[in-house]
Amino acid sequence: MSSHVKGINKPALIEYTIGQALQRATRKWPKRDALISVHQGLRLSYSDLLARSEAFAAGLLAMGLEPGDRVGIWAPNCVEWTVTQFATALSGMILVNINPDYRPRELEYALNKVGCKALVLANKTEHADYAGMAKTLMESGKAASLKTLIQIGDIEQSGFHSFDKIMQNGSAENSDRLGEIQKSLDVNDPINIQFTSGTTGAPKGATLTHKNILNNAFFTGQAQNYGPDDKLCIPVPLYHCFGMVMGSLACCLHGATAIYASAKFDAGAVLETLAREKCTAVYGVPTMFIAMLDHPGFNSFDLAALRTGVMAGSPCPIEVMKRVINDMNMGEVTIGYGMTETSPISFQTAKDDPLDKRVSTVGRIHPHVEVKIIDEQGVTVKRGVKGELCTHGYSVMKGYWNDEEKTNEAIDKDGWMHTGDLAVIDEEGYCDIVGRVKDMLIRGGENIFPREIEDFLFTHKDIAEAQVFGVPDEKFGEEICAWIRLAPGAKLTAGDVKAFCKGEIAHFKIPRHIRFVDEFPLTVTGKVKKNVMRKEMSEDLEG
Repeated sequence: MSSHVKGINKPALIEYTIGQALQRATRKWPKRDALISVHQGLRLSYSDLLARSEAFAAGLLAMGLEPGDRVGIWAPNCVEWTVTQFATALSGMILVNINPDYRPRELEYALNKVGCKALVLANKTEHADYAGMAKTLMESGKAASLKTLIQIGDIEQSGFHSFDKIMQNGSAENSDRLGEIQKSLDVNDPINIQFTSGTTGAPKGATLTHKNILNNAFFTGQAQNYGPDDKLCIPVPLYHCFGMVMGSLACCLHGATAIYASAKFDAGAVLETLAREKCTAVYGVPTMFIAMLDHPGFNSFDLAALRTGVMAGSPCPIEVMKRVINDMNMGEVTIGYGMTETSPISFQTAKDDPLDKRVSTVGRIHPHVEVKIIDEQGVTVKRGVKGELCTHGYSVMKGYWNDEEKTNEAIDKDGWMHTGDLAVIDEEGYCDIVGRVKDMLIRGGENIFPREIEDFLFTHKDIAEAQVFGVPDEKFGEEICAWIRLAPGAKLTAGDVKAFCKGEIAHFKIPRHIRFVDEFPLTVTGKVKKNVMRKEMSEDLEG
């Protein structure tokens, strides 16, 4: 039997838009809670969420933005994030997800790559001064397409438009136009751009359609048996597919309630919210679940209502999965596998899968999705044989924004997305992810490509060469390690390197382990042997 699996083709794929999905949910469940933001003290029914989203969409049109324009969102989890998500979809604008941990150089690149005309942003948090960074970038003229800064809240500040006031400024004329625009939208229109790093070091904008992400949201929720009585706590970030697709959109399609415990993940806030709101589901990467399980007050929280959720983002230690099932009352928890470019989920475990399959594999193929495992020659391998996982079907992205070359490298002429992940599919169709073809590491659910960090380190005048790779880490799964060769006569400490990175690249990309070397181990053809470096560094850290 070959490693070529196809999901069932029912129920039929959704053929309506994200805006229509919210409208349908509002007709079915108008008074039911759609969204609760605990840290903001806000509770919105489906009617409330639709009203705010339509008002903000009309307000964006009143500002001169048009269908097809790119609108960035740069903020931690909040009600306004989700309102922006639905408002852009209603008006045919393309939402651009920007990691709230990005710093000026990364923000500048993202805005310019896709030509953002407007940016919705948080004001200032303990972690970052978003408004200050955005205003400096705007005034510098380095983001040529950026014309409008929209600050969350009703804050009067020079150079910014107030999010709340834009919601109030959508005239009847623009509301009428919004209705006309919705009639012209197609499910295959691009509606969302999410940045994913590449081996070249420069992030690429994975471009997703209504059909891509709505269907993936539906089937992810269906696998957890979501219904109108479910309450899902979403501590994973909304700028990931995990939060905005598997979370917010899945709730919308199944009439469930989406809940944000805190702006950024906080184990205590999540546990408190799970208990107080009687949540039936919670999402997280393994490190989040570990943090909750290890919280000193864990036993004081009543988690009796919990039953399901998704653990994804990086490999899950089997013992952690068992603790989640037993100690968090999540007997129906699922594990999912996918990637941003496939909307994201391709495989997911089911509540009735045998325990050994639920804790040691990523489950079986999703409906309407097709996967094959190929060898280096592109031939599909037999069951039980390792190879590269390739995905085909509705979930494959439209392409990388304005990057035909990279799109063609990732998606072949027959429409197969080459994921770069090494996998094995067993006789029963369960998939096990065993490694990565591409030189990527996953730290606490964040996909990190070493080349991007290497390119940045090379900008330091005293660094002649840098090699970045992952080493095993108990907390994050993998941690970043950099081996650095200094320029002749130069002197640097590990602290100097980290200080150079701070504020310039996202904190999770800053190498934790740094070693200065005179040379790198090389193959006979002169290629750096990262596997040797990784083995040596891992042994040293263990010792």
